[in-house]
Amino acid sequence: MRLGLNIDHIATLREARKIHEPDPLEAIFIAKNAGVDLITLHLREDRRHIHEDDVKSILKHAPLPINAECAIDPEITKILCHLRPFKATLVPERRAEITTEGGLNLKHPQLKDTIKAYADCGIEVALFIDPSVQNLELACALGVKVVELHTGKFSNVFNTLYTGFKHHKNRLDLPKDSATLKNMLEESLEELAQSTLAGQKMGLEVCAGHGLNYASVGLVARLEGLSELNIGHAIIARAVIVGLEQAIKSMQEAMHAR
Repeated sequence: MRLGLNIDHIATLREARKIHEPDPLEAIFIAKNAGVDLITLHLREDRRHIHEDDVKSILKHAPLPINAECAIDPEITKILCHLRPFKATLVPERRAEITTEGGLNLKHPQLKDTIKAYADCGIEVALFIDPSVQNLELACALGVKVVELHTGKFSNVFNTLYTGFKHHKNRLDLPKDSATLKNMLEESLEELAQSTLAGQKMGLEVCAGHGLNYASVGLVARLEGLSELNIGHAIIARAVIVGLEQAIKSMQEAMHAR
């Protein structure tokens, strides 16, 4: 299973002071040496962390494939079609959100044209979707070959159950009793498992990500048929304490633990 490192929050730290460091590009060389397979970054409309200049520099110098997450937005599409990352993963985006809150609206009126624009430039297109057979069928109908399952629901339930994590007011409200949470966790994990198998049968490459951490990643990583996990915040947060290389290696160990 491939590990994609999301480097957005290296840029988040830089933006706290609006200066030039830390440089996300520097992290990519460490990531490659540590065995990371690809780099994920999100060029948001509001440029809250990754900037266009970051993408240019990274695509010019990075020794790893680049997966650019992006909204269905004509300006962003134009920029990325010019810069040509290896893959463009279309995600929903809302200015008020702290992080991506769910899967893509697969009936978005501009979705087909956006997919075509990237495909015409030779850029692989992935759709970030909520896990369900219906969403997989819609993705197939749109002609894409890759989907990334949103693991946010699973991650939120896991964190609430095992860490007592309190959700931000604009996130999903969850029950407090552990029995209900355990049932929800099993249901969300089964939903991911069944969606992965269904996607495989449809000929899709199935990836996953969002909110996974060192404690929860093993449950998802062992699902049959997943080809890639994209993880950012947990690794970058750990890297502040132990360094990026060790943080990556610890995540790789957690992914392969049985």
